[in-house]
Amino acid sequence: MKTHVKAGVAALSLVAASAFAADIRFDLYPDYDTQINAIKDGLPQHNITVLKNNHGDHHNKLKTNLATGAGAGDVVLIDVGFVGSFINSGGFVDLTDRYKDIAGNYAHYAVEAGKGSDGKQYAIPVDLGPGVMYYRRDYMEDMGFDINEVMTDWDTYLAYGAKLKEKDILLIGNAKAVANAYYRFNTNAGEGLYFDANGKSLVTSERFVKAFEIAKAIRDGGMDGNISEWTEDWYASFRDGKFATQMSGAWLLGHLKNWIAPDTAGKWGVSNLPAGIYGTWGGSYLAIPKQSKNPDAAWDLISYMVSKDIQLAGFKNIAAFPAHTGTYDDPSFSESIDFLRGQKARLMFAEIARNITPVTPMKGDLIAEDLIEKALDDVLNDGADIQKTLKGVEQQLKRRVR
Repeated sequence: MKTHVKAGVAALSLVAASAFAADIRFDLYPDYDTQINAIKDGLPQHNITVLKNNHGDHHNKLKTNLATGAGAGDVVLIDVGFVGSFINSGGFVDLTDRYKDIAGNYAHYAVEAGKGSDGKQYAIPVDLGPGVMYYRRDYMEDMGFDINEVMTDWDTYLAYGAKLKEKDILLIGNAKAVANAYYRFNTNAGEGLYFDANGKSLVTSERFVKAFEIAKAIRDGGMDGNISEWTEDWYASFRDGKFATQMSGAWLLGHLKNWIAPDTAGKWGVSNLPAGIYGTWGGSYLAIPKQSKNPDAAWDLISYMVSKDIQLAGFKNIAAFPAHTGTYDDPSFSESIDFLRGQKARLMFAEIARNITPVTPMKGDLIAEDLIEKALDDVLNDGADIQKTLKGVEQQLKRRVR
């Protein structure tokens, strides 16, 4: 679950030692320190120390630790956006034999994304980010629109945005989110986001061209505010009702409810994305660096955190959507959510999680992501030609990714 907080490092001893306890360190980013603190008494045989950094600093540190072979914790938390690059760079313990007997209990696509190019399991999914559309009900049904009709396809979504524009309401905070959803959620089986199974670039494919075209139509039509996500301006826009929709992972519900816009309770709903596409928007993994001195104890912690009861606890404690599909029959999934005007949204989240197509992680993903993000800025902000810009990205990938 991706979170954005101010930088800071904290270390605290969480679990009392037993006579045969091992000392293990868990390197993580918020809000998993909250989760660990809540579940700490369930694994009394080990001494667990938490090392917390903000999301960006945590991954930068881990990248350095893996490159140098020193400094990483015994267990590390990894955002899905980094997992492919980190795994295929080496440095993690092969967990295939430990995990194989329980892997069937977890969302298939997430399990696959934790494998290396050699087919072995190096990272274990601990939470998911089913991709959804949060929308303002006061700008939808309260104004006479039908969410199912609006989300029929991308054309109907854009038509809704055009009608909102007439009322001085923005469709979305930033058109880049729409492009991200389209190219991330329309992959073919066996493909990565940016490369095919043979490592050939896909960034000039119709998937990326269409994603850029939709985003450009939104920007050119004045339907977004060019508001950078995870900024104070973005948070204020949620509170003030500046825009009508936001594409994100299911986990955004926890942020909206708990700290971004708690006073907007009852004004929100959530739906599938346009054209009924399924995809993942965020998610987290657990892995054991080869440099760990206590890999067996590290596995004890991982297996505990991905157990059914603890997965449900994470869902309740920090809104981390469970990777364990056996949790989806829990009565809590059928509960109405007051913040969403009584909608039973968790059932939708579970249905999406069961139907996501696996995306193969590739070593060059982080490089490609940076280049695509810059290219999208060039198209939306500077009017760059889409086809020419994507060809430029492909040329750079050929030079930088072997």
